Amino acid sequence: MQPTGLKPAGPFAAPERAAVYRAINERRDVRGQFLPDPVDPAVLRRILEAAHAAPSVGLSQPWNFIVIRDGAVRAEVRRAFEGANAQAEAMFDGSRRALYSQLKLQGISEAPLNLCVTCDRQRGGPVVLGRTHDLDTDLYSTVCAVQNLWLAARAEGIGVGWVSIFRDDDLRRILGLPERVVPVAYLCMGHVNTLYESPELEIRGWASKRPLDEMIFADRWEGRP
Repeated sequence: MQPTGLKPAGPFAAPERAAVYRAINERRDVRGQFLPDPVDPAVLRRILEAAHAAPSVGLSQPWNFIVIRDGAVRAEVRRAFEGANAQAEAMFDGSRRALYSQLKLQGISEAPLNLCVTCDRQRGGPVVLGRTHDLDTDLYSTVCAVQNLWLAARAEGIGVGWVSIFRDDDLRRILGLPERVVPVAYLCMGHVNTLYESPELEIRGWASKRPLDEMIFADRWEGRP
């Protein structure tokens, strides 16, 4: 029996395709360009709906979205970042450490909105279709939700910055996460008027983007077409 609920598929119209690729290519990790204007609840809802539309293993939808506006909570999160960031800086030597100390790696206080995207590792029960042999597919699903959110935010004119320099236990304590729930992404969000033309770390001289052709293999590792 043919499944129901199907609809025609095919390429988008050219302007629609261009808009999708524009969002992908103009997405940036925003740290210092946030405006103080609040994010309209309707806009935030559309962005979260886009995140919630992400693919997930076994349709488990393991994500939750903790919307953080409280100044005291954000101040505690920032202190947690600063402690971890000091440790991170000490891991680099010489000129790399000096450059690291000049990088702005968070906008926790400046952004009008913070958001923590979590993964409930028990969502869907003890056996989840598609997760039977790779238990981390729930984490991959949650990251797909973050990417959807980021692209939708770009289309809405909302900047997003992913802050990853935390000790896991600090975020768990501050946000009251149960043991089964993993913090996947701590995001700073807000309106922006400008974005870097290329990734900020490239502009600052930390790293350079590699060409796509170096990343494409044929049939096996390092296989060349």
